[in-house]
Amino acid sequence: MATKAIVGEKVGMTQVWDEENRVVPVTVLRVSACRVVQVKTPESDGYSAIQVTLGVKDAGKLNRPEAGHFEKSGVDAGRKLVELRLDDVSEFTVGQELAVDVLEQGERVDVTAVSKGKGFAGAMKRHGFGGASASHGAHKNHRKPGAIGQCATPSRVFRGKKMPGRMGNEKVTTLNLEVVKSDPEAEVLLVRGSVPGPRGATVVIRDAVKGS
Repeated sequence: MATKAIVGEKVGMTQVWDEENRVVPVTVLRVSACRVVQVKTPESDGYSAIQVTLGVKDAGKLNRPEAGHFEKSGVDAGRKLVELRLDDVSEFTVGQELAVDVLEQGERVDVTAVSKGKGFAGAMKRHGFGGASASHGAHKNHRKPGAIGQCATPSRVFRGKKMPGRMGNEKVTTLNLEVVKSDPEAEVLLVRGSVPGPRGATVVIRDAVKGS
């Protein structure tokens, strides 16, 4: 499990140059200061985590459970609540602010977000199937998945069969990305490579579980 984590927003991709004048593709993440609303411990909740909120939301737009939750913690209401699972939460307190300086340049991180939804897709696009033959008697079945089950026994399609269906819009984690730059003043984190999700997506950044 992670030892430190932060929540950010995906801005988009760009490129920077390193010390050897090589182009480095990076994803820009906006990491505004987030506030700790709740600290969960194994003794009280069965696991260790912190719940944080980011942004600001008008108190009049909260429902009663949300308003009561923020009032109990004494923290200004935010746009959303995100839970960060951590190994040790002894150093965190309710009301504490976490900023981008939690992570430093050169560190390895894992980034989690909900991927772009691509709608209904066929088996070739969704699962990378090669497709049927383009000639020699193939007739209007070039992109079909082929046989999907048995006849009389067991007379059904096995669960989990790779078939056409809704593609994307699922939780995805990209592992072991390098932090190229951490800028607390601009509240920006540059991560080498691409991360899941569209522009504006909420992303969770934590230190890499697999290391370098």
